[in-house]
Amino acid sequence: MTRMKTYATGLCVVAALAASPTVASAITAQAPAPAGPAARTVTAAPAPTAPAPAPAAPALPAAKGPSAQVRTVAPGERVHAGHGVRLWLTEEGKHWSTPGGGENFRSVTDGNLDLTTPGVTHQAEGGTKRVFHSGVHYGTEDAARVTLTDETGRTTDAALVELAGEPGWGAWYVTTPAGAATHTVTLLDSAGRVLAQLPGRAS
Repeated sequence: MTRMKTYATGLCVVAALAASPTVASAITAQAPAPAGPAARTVTAAPAPTAPAPAPAAPALPAAKGPSAQVRTVAPGERVHAGHGVRLWLTEEGKHWSTPGGGENFRSVTDGNLDLTTPGVTHQAEGGTKRVFHSGVHYGTEDAARVTLTDETGRTTDAALVELAGEPGWGAWYVTTPAGAATHTVTLLDSAGRVLAQLPGRAS
């Protein structure tokens, strides 16, 4: 009887030992032992890059209207002056025609202009909607701009044309809305200095 109890006890110990790895494995799988602090590589976030400053805008030249550059034309070359008007120059002076078929002429050789002194002339014609202005500037090689200023203070730049060489004169033209009672015509050089002025007159 004593031998059988000892044998039974031994079986229990062996069974317990045999079961121990399985239990240990199960515990290890369910709750792993905490590992030491894992080494981490921390990469610093790049500092935000400030946007590159926009390139500075180039300085703009002073606006001088269409007359900032004087157009050189050949004798008899027709210039489209707008609204059906044609303008051309000859050695004798300024010519222009209107849509109605009329043709006009302003002489620079009839002795009525002193080509040795800066000056400007003004002719105007039109209807109820618009007026065509033109004239001759003369007596200076520095002419670069012609303006019309009406009685309300509104200023309009004219276009300038001239023959090649140094004729000592040129022509200007511009179209304005009808309605202004008078216009003052001013001749200026490229620096804005007044060379000559024709006081306000009815258009």
